[in-house]
Amino acid sequence: MDDLRKRFGRLVAVHRRKAGLTQDQLAAAASVSVDMISKIETGATGARFPLIERLAEALRIDPAELFTTELSSTNRRSPVFTALSIRLAGLDDDELIWINGVVEAALKQKR
Repeated sequence: MDDLRKRFGRLVAVHRRKAGLTQDQLAAAASVSVDMISKIETGATGARFPLIERLAEALRIDPAELFTTELSSTNRRSPVFTALSIRLAGLDDDELIWINGVVEAALKQKR
């Protein structure tokens, strides 16, 4: 349970920063104390569903994004990302390692 709370807290913090919010601003938007946001982000406490919904609404994300890094509101909307995900899902580890090398090389060349 501690691992889930810590992962949840890290994801809250990541999404808060990505949204450009301070802990104070998120606390105000979600109607909780700054202390509660701090405890959630450090994994010292969890959150019940009503609070999870308020946090997600304040962060403008789907609540599921607070539990996994595999969902991303921007990526979910992209048909290209969806098509790539489907193609990659069918590959074995060796093929994924090779594809990762290709992507890394392509990204270095782009810079």
